[in-house]
Amino acid sequence: METNLPTRDQCLQLLRSVGCSEEVIAHCQAVATLAVLIAQKAEANVRLVEVGALLHDIGRSQTQGMRHAIEGARIAQDHCLPREVVLIIERHIGAGIPRAEAVKIGLPEKDYVPRTIEEKIVAHADNLIDNDRRQPISNEIEKALAKGQPQHAARLRSLHKELSERVGQDLDTL
Repeated sequence: METNLPTRDQCLQLLRSVGCSEEVIAHCQAVATLAVLIAQKAEANVRLVEVGALLHDIGRSQTQGMRHAIEGARIAQDHCLPREVVLIIERHIGAGIPRAEAVKIGLPEKDYVPRTIEEKIVAHADNLIDNDRRQPISNEIEKALAKGQPQHAARLRSLHKELSERVGQDLDTL
């Protein structure tokens, strides 16, 4: 799999070629920087995490809503990226969205919960980056609660706890 992964420069070129804004690209780079740091400490596949993080919002070239994950997965498939990268892109939204909840918010009936450690790292690094700046997980939890999304808030807490335990420190202090 490693040899099929694009380089960092190829990822950035792909984001630009499909029409991602410089703001989206800056966000993706910030997520990738944090995700790589987490991946190193979590003993995960660092190259896969970097590529997945760089490309996680490629679908924002088509839409800004939750469907950007589905659009991004389609773009990744169209560009013959490895399945592991496609799944990172597809499952990075909302700290994971279960099938029943996906249907309620208008996504195709599918489970969008990150399963592998690499998928979880990218999804959570995305939650810890607001635009291109670090933020504590409490900010995202507060946003979810303010929107009346207690299940989303619980998933954010749970993923933060799981990954913090995996790396041996609270990710807010990493």
